[in-house]
Amino acid sequence: MAIKTAEQYRESLKDIKPTAYILGEKVDKVHEHPLIKHMIAGVAKTYEMENDPEGSQYLVTKSDLIDEDVSRFVKFYRSPEDLLAKVRMLRFLSHQIGTCYMRCTGMDAMNSIGIEAYNCDQKCGTSYWERLQEFVEYVQRNDLVVFSGVTDVKGDRMLRPSEQKDPDMYLHVVDRNNDGIVVRGAKIHQTGSLCAHWGLVVPTREMRESDKDYAVSFALPTDAEGVIHVYGRGTLEMRPTEGYDLGNVEFSKFAPLVIFKDVFVPWKNVFLCGEYEYAGDMVRNFGNYHRHSHGGCKCGVGDVLIGAAATACDYNGMTKRPSHINHKLAEMLKVTEAIYGCSIAASVESKPTPSGIYAVDPVQSNISKLYEGKELAEVVRMMIEIAGGMVADVPSDKDFENPEIGPLLQKYLKGAENVSTENRIRMFRLIEKLAFESRDIVSNIHGAGSPETHRMTVLRNSNIDEKKSFAKKLAGIKEEA
Repeated sequence: MAIKTAEQYRESLKDIKPTAYILGEKVDKVHEHPLIKHMIAGVAKTYEMENDPEGSQYLVTKSDLIDEDVSRFVKFYRSPEDLLAKVRMLRFLSHQIGTCYMRCTGMDAMNSIGIEAYNCDQKCGTSYWERLQEFVEYVQRNDLVVFSGVTDVKGDRMLRPSEQKDPDMYLHVVDRNNDGIVVRGAKIHQTGSLCAHWGLVVPTREMRESDKDYAVSFALPTDAEGVIHVYGRGTLEMRPTEGYDLGNVEFSKFAPLVIFKDVFVPWKNVFLCGEYEYAGDMVRNFGNYHRHSHGGCKCGVGDVLIGAAATACDYNGMTKRPSHINHKLAEMLKVTEAIYGCSIAASVESKPTPSGIYAVDPVQSNISKLYEGKELAEVVRMMIEIAGGMVADVPSDKDFENPEIGPLLQKYLKGAENVSTENRIRMFRLIEKLAFESRDIVSNIHGAGSPETHRMTVLRNSNIDEKKSFAKKLAGIKEEA
């Protein structure tokens, strides 16, 4: 069963019993909760697309581990073509879903762990790479969803993990025995953890010898004993709890806090434990990969933003678009295509690592994310400018259904003569979600690391001295040794 259907994915969740708290209450049937089921719908759509004639061209590929067709979400990046295919897949999926589909982080974690697990084995004689490949084979054969646990809560940001007054501010190993390890701590912003079957944990930063207990990477089921998922609130929550208004998209995103309360992990699922020299590169690999992923998915969302703005313009009666609107649309296209182009370049310029996994070009992938973090907000702003103020306060479906005022709303909220009021309202509801869903807006800025991290990575991987030499040569400057 290397390729599941959407229905098989939903059925598989019935066997998972995670410990979850939502708005102060412990929830037993978490996958049926109104604040979770619409997020599961986004993941289910990826499975639907795996079995769709058009979608399968983007989402399905051949595994070199099990020699079967598998989801691209669970495959190692073995070539620049794999990385190009990933970006194109994510753009395609964003056109279908319009928000997060919560499978990218596991895909990127799998590859970032693989590079350093292999390197560690070569130097330290460990068997992490073999263990990881066995885990990935299992994930591929069962077409599972994997989330990544990367971002620790961090406590006092000026102190290293081992310097914290409370040692649990970074996830760490608290016990080891012949069977495995025991870990304690918490990971925040865990996109889709309640939609997943398994999680892959990655250290959140570089470590020193004093931090070696924090240099840990492993896999675990989302319902493992001691794992607690706490739903993280977002805007527009009343919509799914009350029942969506007309035109609201069925897909949503969430990112819980995941607490590890003395969780046991068997050695077969441990991929780094104490080899602190590999923690920094592991998380940097993840960051580069995930910023590369954003270049596909956020460009795809940008396509939807542009399409929504242009449609709202038509529905407002301006089918012959004024020059100022065309100017905005051109600026929106400039941003989204620059985001996409940098991720394409990061794929083309990728390099093989000793593990056989290809690493994306870090400069291009991080510049893609910097464009997203700053400029995609401008795309959202211009979408709202074009659409108009009705995005903010359209009456509810209940008002439209009221026999006394419903006909009046149909009358006064109509735009272009050849467009129904219903279709106009549907578009405004979509724009409202695209613009005001806080999880996606903040993710544009802080997803895959803070903007300052992106800038540091660009600088670390750019040769400024070489660029100075170009300028000096052209200026005719000859310096003494």
